[in-house]
Amino acid sequence: MILLSHPTGNSFVRSALDAFYDEGLLEQFFTTVATFDGQIFDVLSKIRLAPEFERRRYRGDLASLTTQQPLRELLRLISFKLNLREVTRSEKGSFCIDRVYHELDLKVARALKDGDFHPSAVYAYEDGARETFEFAKKAGINCIYDLPIGYWRAARRIQAEEAEINPEWAMTMSALGDSENKLRRKDEELANADSIVVASQFTASTIREAPFDVEDVHVVPYGTPERTLWPTASSNANGNGRLKVLFVGGLSQRKGVSYLLDAVESLGKSVELTIIGRTPAETCPPLENALNEHRWVQSLPHEGILEEMSQHDVLVFPSLFEGFGLVVTEALTMGLPVITTAHTCGPDILTEGEDGFVVPIRDSQAIAEKLELLNSDRDLLKEMSEKAKNKATRLTWEKYRQDLVKAIGPYAIR
Repeated sequence: MILLSHPTGNSFVRSALDAFYDEGLLEQFFTTVATFDGQIFDVLSKIRLAPEFERRRYRGDLASLTTQQPLRELLRLISFKLNLREVTRSEKGSFCIDRVYHELDLKVARALKDGDFHPSAVYAYEDGARETFEFAKKAGINCIYDLPIGYWRAARRIQAEEAEINPEWAMTMSALGDSENKLRRKDEELANADSIVVASQFTASTIREAPFDVEDVHVVPYGTPERTLWPTASSNANGNGRLKVLFVGGLSQRKGVSYLLDAVESLGKSVELTIIGRTPAETCPPLENALNEHRWVQSLPHEGILEEMSQHDVLVFPSLFEGFGLVVTEALTMGLPVITTAHTCGPDILTEGEDGFVVPIRDSQAIAEKLELLNSDRDLLKEMSEKAKNKATRLTWEKYRQDLVKAIGPYAIR
């Protein structure tokens, strides 16, 4: 049996829960806030924080297996809505996400120590596993570690290089400011893991930079949105208008944003760029200038992002460092070819020249060349759009659930 913990929940956490529950492997789910039919949080979900509560809605039959610790997370969400940045500041704020993760981690460890639950394995995520794993190891409980993004030492190396190359963008890469205590915590979590789950070969490759041996790494790629969520695609592929280019993601140089902007600028009026994503806490002048020049949408619900994708021709996701990049599979779902880098899930799921292109990191010229190709050859764009949709039908969350159970199911048995 498996005890799974995650503070905020998302599509891959939800799928993991479904996989374990359907296989009869889920003992308990620890989180901060979860909504279920008929509970008081359904009333709260109708008011100010409606989108946040809707994102934390789980199937009703998980309610009896869920332990919640909502207070600090609720205060974090309210503070964020009120733009109280000081109290949500990374590592330092009273209601920062780091404290939310650590508090839940401690709650799980205490529950295990008190004998409230007796799982065969604990399944926890980066930054929220140290205390849980520390007690679990002493108690002979298997420790499964989910690493959604690449290992921190590789992240720091790549982003430090980028800060030297593009110093005006350095302030957007917040991970460069992580404290030694936070980084040590990550290493302790990784070192105590019996099995590690990652979503891409790139993430798996970054773990090699750990200063200790790491074994039993399983690559389990994420899935695509359920078909019922898909809007009707209305691609520009048959038209003669400007190529509609889309970027979705946090507006950090970790995502390679400046290289996309350079590529688009080099193509002039032949392309039209839409940027969807939140700005970093620190002001970045070149980013601010770009947001004034191009169409910018700060935030959209998931359905809104899919709708935007249906109105564009191609997604560019030029990340320097990524764990997977769910927007890649979402774009394929909507019939968008994807231009991305080898530091994402691109090499795992794209077929070069058929449903997308994988370019080197930091290569605005390569991005521009692929955009120009798609812009000048609309028949190719249409063909790649169809192949993108076909690829998405094979990248399901059901496959993710099956592969996840196959990978770590043996750890759920003593």
